[in-house]
Amino acid sequence: MGEHFIAESFDRGTLDGWVVSSAKKEDADEDIAKYDGKWAVEEMKDSKLPGDKGLVLKSRAKHHAISAQLLRPFTFDTKPLIIQYEVNFQLGIDCGGAYVKLLTQTPDLDLDQFVDKTPYTIMFGPDKCGEDYKLHFIFRHKNPKTGEYEEKHAKKPDADLRTYYTDKKTHLYTLVVNPDNTFEVLVDQTVVNSGSLLTDMTPPVNPPAEIEDPDDQKPEDWDERPKIQDPSATKPEDWDEDAPAQIPDEDAAKPEGWLDDEPEYIGDPDALKPEDWDEDMDGEWEAPQVPNPACETAPGCGTWKRPMIDNPNYKGKWKPPMIDNPNYQGVWKPRKIANPAFFEDLQPFKMTPFSALGLELWSMTSDIFFDNFFITDDRNTAERWANDGWGLKKAAEGAAEPSLATQMLNAAEERPWLWVVYVLTVALPLVLIIVFCCTGKVTHTHTHTHRDTDTYSSTQTHTHSRAERYIVIVSISRYEHSRYSYQGSSPRSPCMYSSGSHNKHHFYNCP
Repeated sequence: MGEHFIAESFDRGTLDGWVVSSAKKEDADEDIAKYDGKWAVEEMKDSKLPGDKGLVLKSRAKHHAISAQLLRPFTFDTKPLIIQYEVNFQLGIDCGGAYVKLLTQTPDLDLDQFVDKTPYTIMFGPDKCGEDYKLHFIFRHKNPKTGEYEEKHAKKPDADLRTYYTDKKTHLYTLVVNPDNTFEVLVDQTVVNSGSLLTDMTPPVNPPAEIEDPDDQKPEDWDERPKIQDPSATKPEDWDEDAPAQIPDEDAAKPEGWLDDEPEYIGDPDALKPEDWDEDMDGEWEAPQVPNPACETAPGCGTWKRPMIDNPNYKGKWKPPMIDNPNYQGVWKPRKIANPAFFEDLQPFKMTPFSALGLELWSMTSDIFFDNFFITDDRNTAERWANDGWGLKKAAEGAAEPSLATQMLNAAEERPWLWVVYVLTVALPLVLIIVFCCTGKVTHTHTHTHRDTDTYSSTQTHTHSRAERYIVIVSISRYEHSRYSYQGSSPRSPCMYSSGSHNKHHFYNCP
């Protein structure tokens, strides 16, 4: 197994060595404050490895907390930290986490009282709520000046994490933190995030050396205007500020047939005054307006007005032109002063030692499966552990997956439009190949030279179908320097093809 600090595969089928918290969450209502979520050691619901068990979060909408002591505390010195474990969201995940906490070594650490505020050194793992898919890497950094701790969050991974939460497969989550202050986050042994503890954490480990002076104030006469109105400019004498923006088009003419005396709308001749209409209360009744039928064939009705056009003489209100401000001083900023809280920690890798591994979770989905927790300082050991555990699960789950054809059919049942895609990308090209290959025959002559114990040359004429020629062409293009049997038109003996030097191709033993 190699050097390690914890190696838990749950092969014993029990929670031996694990402590379920009996604490209550502070600052929470009494009915939800207790860590009463259930844990169990059992196989996955759809296990592909019979007998393989893991730790399962069994309850929904409850606080869960469980932890285990390491074989010995981990001290950040000259070797990397490697932590890895497996997660399977058997029922998917709506809102909840599956991350672990590496609990800080303290004299008063009591696993039975493990809660959300228990100090941790690193928090790592998947977390999801709604459409927010996260893969946490957080470490608590100790301020060397004040002794206070502050959480530092790794930048968000660029990779799309959605599949890991929805495919109901077992995924291996790995965190590597190196003595040179670099880190890597891997899923299924593929890096999805990496960076430096010094430059890729938020907030940064080290504060700025200088800050803006909070007591500095902008002078009252500070001029931040880059442009000003030209004080020497005057309005031209012919500038007409009263000219309208639009004027009637004097070139327009009234269309022929325009009905000046016909209104565009008339009272509905078929409308009747309601029986309960009270003119004293409701006023004089008027029929509702409807389009005038006389206007349906005419270009228009009513008083004709010239259309409006933009006024070429319109200038609007005169304003002086803008010029560069000769007194411009730029955007004011407070002066910089030395940061009284400045410190420089060039070795953030040297975090607080930790002595236990814990899961403190809330989830709206149950049956989250965990397995093969492993902490080590040796990469090769971690890789062997992963291959012996997760590697077997991956192979078993892969072997149990439906065939490509079955997956395509299942997808088409959910999305019927995929049938069109299948026809265009699979069926149609297949039909064209069959038509091309199986219609007509071509006669051609080959001169074959065969050298073995006897040397001879012969000239023979063969008739091959297009299908046979197609197979030869494809084979030659794919295996330029290969040797294979080719069945010719004669049933008596195989026609052999070989590739010679300089890309010259020879047929021999052909009938």
